[in-house]
Amino acid sequence: MQSGIFAMSEPELRWYAIHTRSRHEKVVAEQLWQKQIECFLPLREVISRWKDRRKKVQFPLFPGYLFAHVLIQDRRLDILKVPSAVRIIGFDGEPAPIPNEQIQAVKRLVFGTLPYDPYPYIVEGDRVEIIRGSLAGLRGILIEKKGTYRFILSVDLIRQAVACEVDACDVEKIR
Repeated sequence: MQSGIFAMSEPELRWYAIHTRSRHEKVVAEQLWQKQIECFLPLREVISRWKDRRKKVQFPLFPGYLFAHVLIQDRRLDILKVPSAVRIIGFDGEPAPIPNEQIQAVKRLVFGTLPYDPYPYIVEGDRVEIIRGSLAGLRGILIEKKGTYRFILSVDLIRQAVACEVDACDVEKIR
């Protein structure tokens, strides 16, 4: 039997999504920074209107989430001890890292000069409801055809359907 030295790979810092209590993203980010945990909370600027004034306010781009860059085995408990941190997103109880390229892409967008807005994460085949426009309130299925989104309104009893083009931002996934 041959003996040899097996090189163990060094653990590396990875990005993880942290789910927070509603409207506590900034509080969790601040508490993580106090624990010297690098985090990223992408924000977007929105003009809020009151009766007497308008003001620019920053809201999380992904409500309820922020990202931490850590060695998860070393800092998992530190993250979970933050009062408003609900959980670290993962599968079967194990935190799942987010590819670095995805975080870097969001950073480029947020720190760039192009305007951006949140966009619903809806996939082909999802049941959706139109939330804006003359068809607001209609429910159906979203499909993509030749690069455009189509809303399918079905009449189940006669097994017939009709389709129309819609902007994906005008539909909301039915929960």
